[in-house]
Amino acid sequence: MEELEFKFDTQLLIDGENLDEDEIFDYITEHFAGDCLLAVGDENLIKIHFHTNEPWKLLEYAASLGEIYDIVVENMQRQENGLQG
Repeated sequence: MEELEFKFDTQLLIDGENLDEDEIFDYITEHFAGDCLLAVGDENLIKIHFHTNEPWKLLEYAASLGEIYDIVVENMQRQENGLQG
């Protein structure tokens, strides 16, 4: 089976104040290894979607910006191998 470069599909919402989707996108791009990044929303709510091998680092960063919730971390490698993610 082919090994995925980034195996954790990480999704969450950030509820905060004065959030800037472009700043968040740029910070994640510069500081975390991964791909398929989406950071969309407005100054009070941002949705993040990111494939990474270290989802805990992304969650820690996001939590520094506001309250995080609706957190989903799925192991895409297990899904690729036919197992529960």
